[in-house]
Amino acid sequence: MIPIRDEKSQLVAYAGRAVNGEEPKYRFPAGFRKSQVLFNLDRAMQTGSRNVIVVEGFFDVMKVHQAGHPVVALMGASFSQRQSELLLSHFAGVTLLLDGDETGRRAAEHIVQRLTPRVPVRKVELPNRVQPDHLSSAEINVLVGQADRTF
Repeated sequence: MIPIRDEKSQLVAYAGRAVNGEEPKYRFPAGFRKSQVLFNLDRAMQTGSRNVIVVEGFFDVMKVHQAGHPVVALMGASFSQRQSELLLSHFAGVTLLLDGDETGRRAAEHIVQRLTPRVPVRKVELPNRVQPDHLSSAEINVLVGQADRTF
């Protein structure tokens, strides 16, 4: 079980994780709308950083956090208007570190288009089938340091 808190650190849900490869991989409580929150936003805000890294999943957050970066997760590859508002109201810059698959790349392009009129967005493009939680802290630090500032 993974606790999910809102930007005020209030518990809003728990995500259940299948442990034997079953689908769906994650289960959320009935009525919970993950599009209304960013996982780990409360902790990322507490760092005082003006920049944040955006990833897709819970375990990605854990790895990037261990590497020393403020990080939030979309809890998937969709990016809602509410998630956009949350990012824009708390951070002055965004680095995208989404999964290295077609879904992650499409999501990154969508997020770039939505955010660039308002904040600088940097993008890390991972190799095929690589996810942030597959990387070491050193690899994450190198990739984030080399992120393309193209927008």
